[in-house]
Amino acid sequence: MNDIRRSILWVIFGFSMILLWDRWQIHNGNPATFFPSFSQEAQSTASQATGTTLPNANGQATTAVASGAVATTTNTSASAAVASTPVAAVKSEVIEFKTDLLKLRFDTAGGSIVYAEFLNHKETGSTKNNVLLFDKSSNRNYVAQTGLKGAGYPNHAQVMTLLDGPRSLEAGQDSLVVKFESPELGGLKLIKTYTFTRGSYAIAVKHEVQNLGSTPVNPELYVQLVRDGNKLPGESSFYSTFTGPAVYTEAKHFQKVEFADVKKDKATYEKEATNGYVAMVQHYFASAWIPGDKFSRDIYAGKIDNNLYRIGMQTPLGVVAQGATVVEKAKLFVGPQEESVLETIAPGFALLKDYGYLTILAKPIFWLLENIHAYVGNWGWSIILLTILIKLVFFPLSAASYKSMARMKE
Repeated sequence: MNDIRRSILWVIFGFSMILLWDRWQIHNGNPATFFPSFSQEAQSTASQATGTTLPNANGQATTAVASGAVATTTNTSASAAVASTPVAAVKSEVIEFKTDLLKLRFDTAGGSIVYAEFLNHKETGSTKNNVLLFDKSSNRNYVAQTGLKGAGYPNHAQVMTLLDGPRSLEAGQDSLVVKFESPELGGLKLIKTYTFTRGSYAIAVKHEVQNLGSTPVNPELYVQLVRDGNKLPGESSFYSTFTGPAVYTEAKHFQKVEFADVKKDKATYEKEATNGYVAMVQHYFASAWIPGDKFSRDIYAGKIDNNLYRIGMQTPLGVVAQGATVVEKAKLFVGPQEESVLETIAPGFALLKDYGYLTILAKPIFWLLENIHAYVGNWGWSIILLTILIKLVFFPLSAASYKSMARMKE
């Protein structure tokens, strides 16, 4: 019995050494030996789960299937007329902004974020290339979008106007404000305001919906993340972590949504809530929309094109009277999966950090490593001290094992 217990503890010790070795490799700018390397995504658009319509990437109607999460793009003239704002003849442009943590690019089509580069995080094995999360290019498509659902209303495909303001967070400034304004469509004007705060990966996003028409209206606001279904290049078969959409609510907690299930219209997750968030998760980094609490919301996930998926929420804004303005506030997180950071964003947000199959071992070891680093201030020495500490914990077992082997030798 003692031999079995020792064997199990030695296996645990071996896994601990593997985790520490990969952390040491990453610390020194080398590729991880066992864990997946950093990498980026590709592709975008999404789908609805309530049997209504949302615009797709081109501003056309996307009709969801009954209660499922998969939608198909309809090309008939009837469905196109029902659904959405036609794409404006005005050509959109991509405009760059910079904060202390991020380099971002906004597309004036919808005022969407189509590029996010982390200034303080390098790709594994590189000393020059920063990690990209959002990126809309020939190789990938991963973006954050918002808009109004309804016939003729401003959506994420409608070209908006960037209002004058600074394009970088300068020294001595605590915040950077980026504001977009849509033309009047269907009697509504949508104004989006992104507020970036120094030192924070959580972006405050305010939507102002103005009714400039002659009758009351009842629009719905949607927020969504669009991404291709590709796994990260170089992901290890030994240590695989989750990549894909996720939903969190207080009732059902953290729910992973596999791309494969979305594709087959078999994804299961809570579809209605008044709290929580939706996210796109990958190894080391994540993005998430966090609407204001107590707002009713319908959650949807779906496929719009080949290898192109979305996860989002839509929120009824209530009746907007003629001449009135309704304001809805949300947060968009674009950042690394650092537990100390995630815990400050929203309830249940720390669950975005996925330790993979070895969670039961990796999470407590990493927690201990972070606490040692808080005192030491150097990852190299932290790893050495953690190794010594683990060795001391296992010393009684090691000593007993050595004695047993000595007796056997005799």
